[in-house]
Amino acid sequence: QVQLVESGGGLVQAGGSLRLSCVASGRIFRVNPRGWYRQAAGKQRELVATISSGGSITYADSVKGRFTISRDNAKNTVYLQMNSLKPEDTAVYYCNAEIWTLSGGTGDYWGRGTQVTVSS
Repeated sequence: QVQLVESGGGLVQAGGSLRLSCVASGRIFRVNPRGWYRQAAGKQRELVATISSGGSITYADSVKGRFTISRDNAKNTVYLQMNSLKPEDTAVYYCNAEIWTLSGGTGDYWGRGTQVTVSS
């Protein structure tokens, strides 16, 4: 089975940093990364950063200049480096990707999320 698993979340002081990882595993032929999203308590899920298979990157205005999205195709992993964290960054962070299986099929996959809490 194919799945995405996020890790790297935790509790950090304002101004600190965290690095999130999203690893795809299973019968994978290729991962087309889409990006990171987050959902704060009581709020809608929002886009944080996107990265295309060609390497094009976009960021939400709220994180621009502080977060960096990257990928390691050999490891089927997407990263989100988060610097200068603010309390308003507190949320569950999710990764999303299109995954091609070894049989040639494709699907949209989401991880279960990892909690990021930033204290003031």
